[in-house]
Amino acid sequence: MKEKEFATIGEYLYWRYANMAMAHVALKNSREKYEVADYMIRAKLYKGLCTGNMNIASLYDDEKYKLNNISCCYCGGSNELTLDHIIPKFSGGKDTGDNIMYACKTCNSSKNKNDLLVWYQKRNEFPPILVLRRYLKLAFINLKEAEKLDFPIDQLENNNRLFRIDLLPYQFPQPNLLRL
Repeated sequence: MKEKEFATIGEYLYWRYANMAMAHVALKNSREKYEVADYMIRAKLYKGLCTGNMNIASLYDDEKYKLNNISCCYCGGSNELTLDHIIPKFSGGKDTGDNIMYACKTCNSSKNKNDLLVWYQKRNEFPPILVLRRYLKLAFINLKEAEKLDFPIDQLENNNRLFRIDLLPYQFPQPNLLRL
C-alpha cells in the first residue's frame, strides 16, 4: 500500500490517530480482520480531524483505563510493578501523571532512557494500542502547544525532539494480532 501524502504535521498525526482508532475498534469488537465499517470509522475520523469538526480525545479515558487495569502497560504482567515515564525524563519528559504508566521492573529496566517507539522497534514488537494512543496524544498536545501542527510535513524531523512521531505506525497488523 502506497503511503498517503500529508501537507502538515497535523495531518500526519491525524492519519495515525484515525488509523489507531480503526484498529482499536476492531480489536474491541474481537474482529479477526478489518471490515468495511472499520475503514469507514478511520475515514470519517480523519476527515473530521482535518476539518476541525472532531478532536483527538483527551487523556481522561486513558487515565480511567490506567486506574482500572493495574498491570504493566508494555507486557501486561502484574509482578513487581513500578512507575515508568513514557517520555523519559532524561529526554525532557515531564514528571506528570499524563506521562507515567505502570510497568514491571523488567520492562522498565529494559526501556530505560529509550524512546518508547525505538524500544519497541528494537524488540521487534508492535506496541499495545493504548500505549501507542497515549504516546500519540502526548506528542499531539506537545506540538499543539508549540503551535507546530500547521508546519509543513518536511519539517517533521526538526520539530520532533521529545517524540519519534516519525515511527508512529502507518499501518496496523490485523486486529487479531493486536493487544490493548
